[in-house]
Order: sequence, then C-alpha cells, then structure tokens
Amino acid sequence: MSAAIAESSAIGRICAGIVEHGFAVEPNFLPVSAIAALRADALQRDAAGEFHVAGIGRNAQHAEQGAIRGDRIAWLDDADASPAAQAAWQALSNLRLALNAALFLGLFTFEGQYAIYPRGAFYRPHRDRFRDDDARVLSCVLYLNQDWSANDGGLLRIHIDGSKRRDVLPVGGTLVCFLSERFLHEVLPATRERLALTGWFRRRTMAL
Repeated sequence: MSAAIAESSAIGRICAGIVEHGFAVEPNFLPVSAIAALRADALQRDAAGEFHVAGIGRNAQHAEQGAIRGDRIAWLDDADASPAAQAAWQALSNLRLALNAALFLGLFTFEGQYAIYPRGAFYRPHRDRFRDDDARVLSCVLYLNQDWSANDGGLLRIHIDGSKRRDVLPVGGTLVCFLSERFLHEVLPATRERLALTGWFRRRTMAL
C-alpha cells in the first residue's frame, strides 16, 4: 500500500470516528521515519532552549500551575517550520479538508506545539476550549515516543460519559482527535519522558 493510500485510509477512519463517537484513535498515522524526524526536531529545539513551562488560561488569566500541569512546550509556526514539521502540517491539512467535507466543521487553521512531559509529570482533567473563545473545535495529539510500553504509563484518559473512559497509550505514531468542547481529558504520569505534537483545528473567529 502506498503512503498516499495509507494516509487517505487513516483520514477516512478518523472522520468516521469523529462522526460516530466524537473522537478517534489512529495508530501509525505517519510513517516511522516521519515520527523519528519530528522527535529529533523537538529534542533539538528543547536542547536549544526553545521550550518553556506551560501554563493554564490565557491573556491576563494565564499562569503557571504546577499542581495542574507539568509539561513544557514550544509553539510551532508553519512559516518557519522544519522539514519534519512541514510534512506533519501537510498531513494535518489533508485531514482538516476531509473533516470539513465530512462534518462541515468550518476548520480554518491548525494551532500546534511540541509538548514534553518529564518523568512523573501530569495534566489534571480539563477541556481544551477557553470559556471566552470557541475557536478551538478539534483537539489533536500525535505521539512521538520511541519504544513505548504499557509499563511506561503516561496514558491519555478521555472521559466519555459518566464513568466511561477511553485510555490511550502514547505509542509513537498514534494520532488522537476529539471534539475540544465535549471531552474532559487528562494526562497520567509516566515513568519516562513523554513527547508529542499537540494542537487544535480552529474555526475562523469574527472580530467584535
């Protein structure tokens, strides 16, 4: 199967999952070589000091809260992205177009970042949409971890309805997508450093 056909099939499954469940988990969304290149890019940026401690809230309400989340992040800009990030951006753009065609979500752009969770770090249950801004429509997490096993921990836990939940092991190449407003989710501690490309498909907002 060619890479283009594999990507198209994966995108089709993701669209179907969003339609049916509001979330989708797709293993091997990108080839192993692409994931390795993204991981190397993220680690190089981290070594260069481009990451900073993540916070919660935005604008005047933005603050570091170590009791809530413990990752550090580096925002990505498609204008000066590395070749590895550009390839991921293209695949995500293809996904965005397919989601718009299938669900009429009005997704306009992708806002992305690298996120590194040190060993033992976590992110308490939260939703990705800000209270005063509904631009974020669909959350995406693309895992960049190498040789990850169940013993390493670091699960993404999606709270579905009541006591129902979906736990996702952060295996490299797995892409998770879910409706930002709908799902409470959390990151559980891991026994080793945990790395991902995370972001949000956004709709166009109107100036007030």
